[in-house]
Amino acid sequence: MIRLRRPATIAALTLTAVATAVLGLAGPVSAHVTINPAEAKQGGYGRFAFRVPNESDTASTVKVEVNLPENAPVGSVSTMPVAGWTVAVEKRKVDPPIEVHGSQLTEAVSKLTFTAAPNGGVKPGEFQEFPVSMGPLPQADTMVFKVLQTYSDGNVSRWIEEPTPGAEEPENPAPVLKLAAAAPASAGASAPAAAAADDDDDDDDAGSGAAVALGVAGLVAGLGGLALGGLAFARTRREPAAKS
Repeated sequence: MIRLRRPATIAALTLTAVATAVLGLAGPVSAHVTINPAEAKQGGYGRFAFRVPNESDTASTVKVEVNLPENAPVGSVSTMPVAGWTVAVEKRKVDPPIEVHGSQLTEAVSKLTFTAAPNGGVKPGEFQEFPVSMGPLPQADTMVFKVLQTYSDGNVSRWIEEPTPGAEEPENPAPVLKLAAAAPASAGASAPAAAAADDDDDDDDAGSGAAVALGVAGLVAGLGGLALGGLAFARTRREPAAKS
């Protein structure tokens, strides 16, 4: 009986080892810094969150540095308070200026640094989101945010590699926000409204014409009735009175 169980036991142990190895390899590959949502419209405003998972088994993430792209500046950037974290905002000069609601801005946010409180941070097996509001979003296809993730043991993960179209995802990819062009207000969109207005005008004209026609017909009928009444009255006066 023991000899019959040994092959099954070995097979089970082998499958367990393979599964563990596969899962162990799959975890760190997918655990990189991302921006959510990953798509938005050019010229609009949006609320985004930089999602930072902890890849270390022994250390906590204690600092996250988010670098905004120099080639796609944003006029307004604001952060949401995160419990146990502080944020420092760095700005840089931009030329040409950025127009926001009719104002010309000569500075734009270049870097956000989130720092954990002492004995805090993102612990192993956890992740943290850092919400940010941005807008108006630039006229660009993408925004690439290069991020540095610092651990309590001094190690730094550099999420700074830009994607290459048609190539595989890099080993340390930077968070990428894809921007779609806003749909322009086309003349075709107003054409149906104009046509509808024309139709309404035609309907009004037709209605007015019908009302006039009915009024004329009523007037003619009234005049005809008066004429017949007059004739009947005149005939009555011409006929002699009946003899008794």
